[in-house]
This record gives sequence, C-alpha cells and structure tokens, in this order.
Amino acid sequence: MSKTGVTKAETKVKAIQKILITQPRPESDKSPYFELGRKYNIVLDFQPFIRLEAIPGKDFRKQKIEIQNYTGVIFTSRNAIDHFFRTCEELKVAVSQDTKYFCITEAVALYLQKFILYRKRKVFFGADGTNKSMFDVINKHKGNEKFLYVCSENQQDNEIVNWLKTNGCEFILAFMYRSVSNDVKEMLTKNEYDMICFFTPSGVKSLFDNLPKYKQNGTVIGAFGSNTSKAVEDAGLQLGIKAPQPQTPSMVAALEQYLSSMKKKK
Repeated sequence: MSKTGVTKAETKVKAIQKILITQPRPESDKSPYFELGRKYNIVLDFQPFIRLEAIPGKDFRKQKIEIQNYTGVIFTSRNAIDHFFRTCEELKVAVSQDTKYFCITEAVALYLQKFILYRKRKVFFGADGTNKSMFDVINKHKGNEKFLYVCSENQQDNEIVNWLKTNGCEFILAFMYRSVSNDVKEMLTKNEYDMICFFTPSGVKSLFDNLPKYKQNGTVIGAFGSNTSKAVEDAGLQLGIKAPQPQTPSMVAALEQYLSSMKKKK
C-alpha cells in the first residue's frame, strides 16, 4: 500500500472505463464525481447496495438505554446522526446542551448543524477521517465522559468497540438502525464494471448476497474506511484502492489519484 492509498494491484489491471459507486447518485450536477468522469472520460454508475431501516423508538426501549445519562455521543456517519435525533424525538428525550459529540470526520461533524446550534455545542472530530485520529480526540476526554456509540444493529465498527474496551472507556452500543441488502443482481449481471467502490462492510456483504459465486476477475475494488477494507479482504477480494489516507481523505480523491497514476503509465 502506498501513502496515497493505492495498492500494487494497479499494475495488473486493464484501463478503467466504467466504475460502479455503491451509493446514491449525487443530487448536484456539480458533484466532484461527475467532474472526475468528465476529466478522465469514464462512465460512473451509482447504485446503493444497502438500505437502512430505522429501529422504532418503541423497539429501542428494549435495549434499556437511558440516552440522557450519556455525556458523549460517537458518530461515524450522517445516517447515525439522523437516527440518533429521530430516536430522541420519538422517545421525547431532550438532549442536554452540554452533550459532547465525537465524529469520524469534519464532514460528519458539520452535519450536526442540521440538528443543533453547532457553535454552542462541543463537537470534536478526527484530523484525517481514520479511526485512529478519532481515538486521539476521544482519549483526551475518556476519563470524564460516558459514551453512547450510535451504530447499526448489524454493522458496528469492531475496531472502535475494541478500542473503547481496551482503553477503559465507559460506553454502550446504541442500535438505532439496521442495514438490509438491496436487490442489485440484475445491474451486476447486465453490466461489466472495471471498478466497484464500497463504503460499508454491509455493501460488501450485499455483493455476495446478490452474487454468491462472485469472482473478481481483474475488477479493481475500492473501499472507504478500515472496516470496509477488512470486509473486502475477508471476502477473499483483492483491494485496489483504500481510503481515507492522509493524501486521499475521500473516495473521490483516491479515485483521482488512481486514475491519474494510470494515465501516466499509458
């Protein structure tokens, strides 16, 4: 793996002409994905491999978690933020003005503005989008906080859980939503993609839910997040692009670096 997040697999693949992004199509035509497509003359398809289902407030109660008893909330995605505040609204829980929020990236942290007066809250985020950088932030506060880690019922980040345990943090997992595989079999069988980019372990699982006998056959696999990268490798696939990295903090940046390096080799 290079410092830019591109593996040696790039030397063994054919030219990239068609990429599948396993997320919804961006709403804005000014999305950097589309700029990337125009710059390198590639086709980008967008198809979510998973959908999230809310765990209703009445079912969340069965977890016997008193949200107001926790002083710090850990978020690794915007979806987690949506479901946290949805659950609080359903249960009529008033979130304390003193609550601290620990986010995986600045983009996730800024999303909190949709729900809170950002400047009046205590919001922290990792420097480079990695779990380690978020741990560095949490480490400074772990002695004084009780953490609520908001996550999917079937997709919590084991690295985060293990770190919280081994570093003596007082915490609990709050399952407020679950991921379900979408039916994408027809799209995958009718199209041949030179690259597929994943963003969650559940997305990788969905690939095999749809095509149990899937073979990589030279397709470049991109993964965003350490857990997603691990899921790709655990599935027996060769990882071609890994983000975030210091020089490639987003999947778009990682794709830009990869495509640029391939262009130079022509």
